[in-house]
Amino acid sequence: MTELEFLQTEIFKGLTNLNKKAISAKEYKFDETEFATVLERAAYNGLGLYTITTWLKRTTFGSITHQDQSKKATDARWYNWAFITFKKRQEGLTYSADFKVPAKLLARFNPVVIKYNNSSSEEE
Repeated sequence: MTELEFLQTEIFKGLTNLNKKAISAKEYKFDETEFATVLERAAYNGLGLYTITTWLKRTTFGSITHQDQSKKATDARWYNWAFITFKKRQEGLTYSADFKVPAKLLARFNPVVIKYNNSSSEEE
């Protein structure tokens, strides 16, 4: 399972992507209510967010990175603060994020293929 597949099945499930041309996770855009759900699911799963970017009427409104806040990407406090800050500044924004999915989390969702060597010889 790739990072994008994980995000589509676990984080974006049941939500409406406002960018129909999205080919990567950071191009997925959500309205305010649905982005709040994305953040809740990201925090629950221990994901990191590098950047939150916002748009107002198809024009970039602003972005905040975890480095701007001197926090780790996996620290949910920074991205919840950034979301609240954008909500207070302007209503009707569209949101997207650049995600970090831990390799250990992806490994839990990837099936393990075990190959056995069937070339054992039996002696009588």
